[in-house]
Amino acid sequence: MLRVIEDSIVVFEVDGWQVACDVSAGPPVVSHFGPALSDTSLLSLAVLGQRGIPHGSLDVDTPAGVLAEHGSGWMGTPGLAGHRDNGSAWAPRMDVGGIEVDALRAVIECTDAVAGIKAEIVFDAQPRSVRMSVVVHNLGPDSYHLDAALLGVVVPGRATDLLTLGGRWTHEFQQRRTQWVDGVVAFENRRGKTSHERIPAVFAGTAAFANTTGEVWCAALGWSGNATVRAEQHTDGTKVLQLGELLLPGEIRLEAGESYSSPSIELVYSDHGTNGISHALHASIRARDGHPGVDRPRPVVLNTWEAVYFNHDLETLKQLADRGAEVGAERFVLDDGWFHLRRHDRAGLGDWWVDPEVWPNGLEPIVSHVTALGMEFGLWFEPEMVNPDSELYRTHPEWALVPAGYEPVLGRHQLVLDLGRQEVADYLFGQIDAVLANHNISYVKWDMNRDLVHASHDDRAGAHAHVVGTYALIDRLKAAHPHVEIESCSSGGGRADFEILKRTERIWTSDSNDALARQHIQAGASMLFPPEVLGAHIGPPQSHTSGRRHGLSFRAATAFFGHLGIEWNVLTMTDAERERLASVIAVHKQHRALLHGGTTWRLDTGDDATVAFAVVNTDATEALVSYATVDMTRYSQPLRLRIAGINPELTYRIETLDLAGRPAGAAKSQPAWIDGISVSGEVLAVVGLAMPLLYPESALVLHLLAEA
Repeated sequence: MLRVIEDSIVVFEVDGWQVACDVSAGPPVVSHFGPALSDTSLLSLAVLGQRGIPHGSLDVDTPAGVLAEHGSGWMGTPGLAGHRDNGSAWAPRMDVGGIEVDALRAVIECTDAVAGIKAEIVFDAQPRSVRMSVVVHNLGPDSYHLDAALLGVVVPGRATDLLTLGGRWTHEFQQRRTQWVDGVVAFENRRGKTSHERIPAVFAGTAAFANTTGEVWCAALGWSGNATVRAEQHTDGTKVLQLGELLLPGEIRLEAGESYSSPSIELVYSDHGTNGISHALHASIRARDGHPGVDRPRPVVLNTWEAVYFNHDLETLKQLADRGAEVGAERFVLDDGWFHLRRHDRAGLGDWWVDPEVWPNGLEPIVSHVTALGMEFGLWFEPEMVNPDSELYRTHPEWALVPAGYEPVLGRHQLVLDLGRQEVADYLFGQIDAVLANHNISYVKWDMNRDLVHASHDDRAGAHAHVVGTYALIDRLKAAHPHVEIESCSSGGGRADFEILKRTERIWTSDSNDALARQHIQAGASMLFPPEVLGAHIGPPQSHTSGRRHGLSFRAATAFFGHLGIEWNVLTMTDAERERLASVIAVHKQHRALLHGGTTWRLDTGDDATVAFAVVNTDATEALVSYATVDMTRYSQPLRLRIAGINPELTYRIETLDLAGRPAGAAKSQPAWIDGISVSGEVLAVVGLAMPLLYPESALVLHLLAEA
């Protein structure tokens, strides 16, 4: 997987593609990122890559290095930017000091003796991707102010299209495409968390690349804070992807001997569309020690928020637990409202002890009741936040992440705590540790419900320190309570990235449980994350975020393909609704190992009004296929659906799953196979199924099983 050619080219080879980093002519340059080449060919790139020098230009041809250097003649965005107290050393020029290699890692050391800066560029081999990062060291006697550390890779000129993910609250992970022509396509995130609006990842591909077709190059940043993503085509035709943490003014000041470690960037190439990218990224997440999945089935969650909001009452909650257990829930999560003063969203954050007025006997009665039913007990926290109306803020107003002398900007009636301060982290650890240690709690819903604004630590920008402090606090709690799983929630999918998933087991994909919105949200999220980490709940008939109404069949079919949960008040259901919900959950459990351990293939339908994907097991003998109609279809007859990932040499029995009833369709009749049929994998993969005519906002789930 990792080798070095003639002490000058570091090569990572993964699944028939490569990343090659060349230091033969100076600072590291990614000389090849794409289909695998022979060593001879990679060596020849050092010669073939030498270009002519046009009139009117510099006398040297400066490539776009991994840390692109303005001081060497690169006229694009510099990779490393900073300065000393007197303004010097502002455009470093590095010399390569050496390459250290072990089985899965290569470290390229670069030094600028004049500037007193050393950069260690690190490449780590992942199961199906390559991870890149940099550590910047201050070798000088005085301070070095680091302004940027952007890592870049060159991609071929045939990458003409770009795809990014973004949106807003309850509308996350929307896919946005643009053509990549001269100039820059760039975005910055300054919200202090990964954000709903701009996910730090970029997909560059050949013209009209799709889920199953085209070449695609991906770079995705693992960082839960401010970020910069740039796709730049220069006047010489060079195309560069650059990503890194967005550093606020004065945020990183390295004293003598200190260093800065950048977030990592995941690099992936695919010659069969974005599915190939997703498979590699999913494999990287699944390779984490202790990753939940087939060996640790994802418990069906009953979350109390939309059932009771802040109105906590022991008897009502016990009834919720009883009914939840009856329909098949396996984890009961008590959401916001259990702690001191928390009768509404204007008070209490920071005071993480059980409110004695609401819980005179503490949480033990509800915890014991839930666990006696055979369910796990989970609890909501928002550790990084504080309400001005709280004992914590009245005692320690200086702990808020706000600048001195300014009126702080509130969000949701709350401020952010400065987790860059050790005493704040110690306080939060003590409070949360006490609750976890004194109760049988196996799950924490960790929320983060507002952006960072003017985030100041000792009057300096403090967003970076806050993110690092958050990681450290979670790591500390996980070490003290290794059995406790943590969900990353930030008003839904506002903190969803590879770095947070190194220490959490789940992402709350969106605050929207609207099945129509969720079809697009989950499709976008699947480009980066596997289904077992994406929380997907069956909400009530009318969505509380959109007001839309959907039948249980559509809601169930949509939530079926994630980490399933219930956000519907089971006490208000009719007996018939509870029976149908229990049936859906039973079917989900029957197929859970496939759903959470299989390979996800988004399918190209040829019609924006339909969304389809398949989850296929490792030997392609079984698959689940989702086909949803989200709007009026373009044609009077749906186009045939070709199913990727299956084995064309096998024959499959196709059955339609009953998820609270079969979806209705606007047709006099439907295809005969809908009642069950055996079909060759070759037909399914090459020709495709003639799909039924479904009403908008309905979905069908098919089960494919290979016949002996």
